[in-house]
Amino acid sequence: MKPLLPTLLATALAATLPGLANAATHHATAVATAATQAATPATAAVPTKVAATRAALRDLWIGHVFWVRNVVVARYDGNAAAAKAAEAQVVANAKSIAAAVEPFYGQAASDKLFGLLAGHWGAISEHIDATKQDSKAGQDAATRKLLANANEIADFLAGANPNWPVGTLRGLLSAHGAHHLQQDQQLHDGQYDAEARTWAAMSAHMYVIADALADGLAAQFPDKFR
Repeated sequence: MKPLLPTLLATALAATLPGLANAATHHATAVATAATQAATPATAAVPTKVAATRAALRDLWIGHVFWVRNVVVARYDGNAAAAKAAEAQVVANAKSIAAAVEPFYGQAASDKLFGLLAGHWGAISEHIDATKQDSKAGQDAATRKLLANANEIADFLAGANPNWPVGTLRGLLSAHGAHHLQQDQQLHDGQYDAEARTWAAMSAHMYVIADALADGLAAQFPDKFR
C-alpha cells in the first residue's frame, strides 16, 4: 500500500477536482511520509494501547465512509427511508469520532470537531444531490466547501497536536474528500467496477488517517498509552 498511496491520492484529486493536480502533487510527499509513519512493519511491536486506539479509530473512520456510501446509493435509488436511516448513522458516527478526542482535549474541542465534521458531511451531501441533478455548478460549489472544510479540520487538529503536521493533514483530508467526490460520480454513472476500486483505495486511506491520528495521540500523551 505505501508505494501506491501517493499515486492513488494524486490521481483521485486530479481526476475529481479540476485544477487541483498541482495540489495533489504538492501533497504527495507529505502523504507518503504520513503513510510510512502510520504503517507499522509486521516485525515491529506496537504497544497494546496504541494498537487498540488504532483499531478503534479505524472502525470509526470506516463507519464514516460505509454510511456515506449508503446515503449515496439510497438517494440515487430514490429510497427516502433508507437514505434517512443512513444519514442518521452518518451523524451518529461523526459524534463518535468527535467524542474520541474528548478524553485528550476536553468537551469544547470535541464539540468543535463535531461541528467541523458536520460541515464535512454537509458538503458531501450537497455534492450527492448536485451529482444526482447533473448540476456542474452545484458540484463545483460543494467541492469548494469540502476542500475549505478539509483545511479547517486540518488546522484545528494541527493546532491541538504538534505531532500532526498541518500540511500532511491537509493532504490526507483533501484526498479523503476527493475519494467521496469520485465515488459519487462513479455510482451516478453506473461505473461499478471503477467505484469498487475507489472504495478499496478509500478504505485503505481511512486506515492511514486513523493510524496517523492514533500515533499522534500516543506521542503527545505517552502516559495515557503505557
